[in-house]
Amino acid sequence: MNFQQLRIIHETVRRNFNLTEVANALFTSQSGVSKHIKDLEDELGLELFVRKGKRLLGLTEPGQELIHVVDRMLMDARNIKTIAAQFSARDHGQLTVATTHTQARYVLPQVVTQFKQAFPKVHLVLHQASPGEIAAMLLDGRADIGIATESLAAVPDFVSFSYYGWHHSVIVPAGHPLESVEPLTLEAVAEHPVITYHEGFTGRARIDETFAAAGLSPDIVMSALDADVIKAYVELGLGIGIVASMAYDPTRDQNLRMLPSSHLFGENVTRIAVRKGHFLRGFAYRFIELCSPALTESVVRSALRPEAESEAVVY
Repeated sequence: MNFQQLRIIHETVRRNFNLTEVANALFTSQSGVSKHIKDLEDELGLELFVRKGKRLLGLTEPGQELIHVVDRMLMDARNIKTIAAQFSARDHGQLTVATTHTQARYVLPQVVTQFKQAFPKVHLVLHQASPGEIAAMLLDGRADIGIATESLAAVPDFVSFSYYGWHHSVIVPAGHPLESVEPLTLEAVAEHPVITYHEGFTGRARIDETFAAAGLSPDIVMSALDADVIKAYVELGLGIGIVASMAYDPTRDQNLRMLPSSHLFGENVTRIAVRKGHFLRGFAYRFIELCSPALTESVVRSALRPEAESEAVVY
């Protein structure tokens, strides 16, 4: 058994059992991948994959058990390198933060600025992705920290912390009739074409649930991944917008108006997550603390300890 075999097993699952993609990702040949898998199965005396001819369709029962051990072993191998880097070059290295466009564009700029001032020699990678992709990046070690509103709290392999709460708001072009509706109601909003987030992004599920609970079916004429696109089309008069409140800036968005609407939609909570067992460099703890001063290194370390039984939630 060797680490190349373990990497191939891990990558095969991550690439949905497509051995061509596995070979490309690991810079080897498909025949080499197949041989490594067969050699490991022969050594263990077990079939790890369900097959149909030469195609792999999934994991067998022993394969499902093995993959968790493989993931831990590969993570610990990465941790050994990270620990060495922590003590040999405390202020050098790379920090990868996976987050959504909304967080990267409207929430994190000040945090990133402070972090770069404190750690100018650390290469900060701010990877924008969907909530599902963020969770996947944390799980397979491609990201150190994940920040999103969806997907992070329910993953048992993560420890997640409350970052901040926020509401959706309705935005309209200046002079729109809804500006005179006080108080604003869901019924009034539903009378107009709506532009909002794509499914799975920035609390879209909460928007849909709110209208459904009121027995309303708004005419969602467009959806987008980020608020900048939504605002651009609202400004063109194609509909009213429902966006995260922090995405509106009265100085920058002079042709738009944000209507008082926090009473219409429930609170969303953006969370910071790290994977259990993933060794964090000192500067990673500092990044988290810059996001939320209550999340000190000792608080995060305590939550990450194996004996910690409950999720740490800091408001």
